Amino acid sequence: MTYRILVLLLLMTVQLHAQINPYQYSIQKKVECTNAAVVSAHPLASKVGVQIMKQGGNAFDAAIATQLALAVVYPGAGNIGGGGFLVAYTDKGKSIALDYREKAPGAAGRDMYLDANGNAQTNLSQNGHLASGVPGTVAGLFTTHQYAKLPFKQLIQPAIELAEKGFAITEAEAKSLNALFGQLVQYNTKAPALIKYGGWKAGDTLVQKDLANTLKRIRDFGQKGFYEGETARLIVAEMKRGGGIISFADLKNYKTAVREAMLSNYKGYTIIGMPLVSSGGILIQQMMGMIETRNVAQYGFHSWQAVQLMVEIERRAYADRAEFLGDRDFVKVPVKTLTSPDYLRQRMADYDMTKAGSSKVTTHGNVNPESEETTHLSVYDKWGNAVSVTTTLNGGYGSRTVVGGAGFLLNNEMDDFSIKPGVPNMYGALGTEANAIAPNKRMLSSMTPTIVLKDGKPYLVIGSPGGTTIPTQLYQMLLNVLEFNLSTEDAVWKPKFHHQWLPDVVYVEKGFPADVIAKLKAMGYEIVERGSIGRFEAIKIVNNKIEAVGDRRGDDHAEGY
Repeated sequence: MTYRILVLLLLMTVQLHAQINPYQYSIQKKVECTNAAVVSAHPLASKVGVQIMKQGGNAFDAAIATQLALAVVYPGAGNIGGGGFLVAYTDKGKSIALDYREKAPGAAGRDMYLDANGNAQTNLSQNGHLASGVPGTVAGLFTTHQYAKLPFKQLIQPAIELAEKGFAITEAEAKSLNALFGQLVQYNTKAPALIKYGGWKAGDTLVQKDLANTLKRIRDFGQKGFYEGETARLIVAEMKRGGGIISFADLKNYKTAVREAMLSNYKGYTIIGMPLVSSGGILIQQMMGMIETRNVAQYGFHSWQAVQLMVEIERRAYADRAEFLGDRDFVKVPVKTLTSPDYLRQRMADYDMTKAGSSKVTTHGNVNPESEETTHLSVYDKWGNAVSVTTTLNGGYGSRTVVGGAGFLLNNEMDDFSIKPGVPNMYGALGTEANAIAPNKRMLSSMTPTIVLKDGKPYLVIGSPGGTTIPTQLYQMLLNVLEFNLSTEDAVWKPKFHHQWLPDVVYVEKGFPADVIAKLKAMGYEIVERGSIGRFEAIKIVNNKIEAVGDRRGDDHAEGY
């Protein structure tokens, strides 16, 4: 490393600690500003992203730096051992969709999680070494960098500092890590930094030296610093110790897929979504298409009529998801038909607002041939670039397996395949042959990074974690703003509901209106109250003023200037 680079990195280190104190910080849920903003799952990551933009970076620089920081400060879902999707709209009017979803290893097979009697072994697809797909995040960051302005070394340095010198964990993180203790012991061949005998407490410093060294190899050697060389050796060695199947070839051959963003119109707004293998872009297009002609605004927010209509639309969209959706590089998916106005009208032909629908009666449509721990970040800059990124390890802390000597968690994305027709994954989602396991295939995802344009300019930059609840959260957020005219914070914070065809249940958050629940039950719906649904990150831009809101459901933080 040259003397000049060493001096530059030293200056950046001093600057980081001068502006961001990783040992003492607070959480801010809303910010209004005029230049730029970042909303993410952790205060330190949001602060890093804004700091990068203050140094001259754009929204893409900030998105890269924020993701790398999340890999350190938010280990439950922030990652370099997982994958994700990026949807963006540039100041030049270009829509971008990057797919760095994980892939099945080359040695994977359709029936790899079935025992001798053909029974699905979901413990193997959800926990430990065999549950991991080939990570895509690092490749995605380098593909994103072509749209950035600053050197990658500058973008990764804050994450290196946070890993090497540590940061103070929040109360929520302490509880989460303590709850994970037994699984970390069970599924790791070498004790990771996330384990603390005696337990973690709020304010403790988490230092991750192995992760810092891995990040340094990425800094010094680029994408090859992860997919080849020492880090690749450590990943393959971990696989061999634990019975996993990711190989050197799997790592070396991984590439980001550049996709064509899904564009749809809703009452004059342009919705930019992620195409397959994200199911979210299609589901949003279907659900918004089914409701567009029904004047849902007349019923009002959280009215039983609006909720019942939205549930029945969700039922139909998710039935189609289970039947038709998969990796288009491997299977034919009738996307044009599934999103066409005629087809969507047909899907709603049997809708009855007087009674509960049934998922036994309402299945997928007739078509002629043609994760809950994830994390999201939304970024907008002073030039008008908007970036929406959702990344994941799938379940909380992924496979619970940390690569020995490398310090990062591996995903458990193999569970997002249909490991056996009729057997639900950890989110209760079903699938068919379209989403069956095949070597090098990408598993179907629910991640739904989304951007909405108004008069050709970014209006909303939105997204959330939450497994199969993600598309329904985006659907509700869009209607909350575009139809019910809620404030940004109400649109994010108010109680949510979710339906996904099977199980035939409507899930509601605590605090959902009791009278609406009673009415829906009287109509025949099964209502189940559950914990938090997602952790939404939203930016709204109106008259050149930026409003950024982080979800109240976690440590989410909005930062801007």
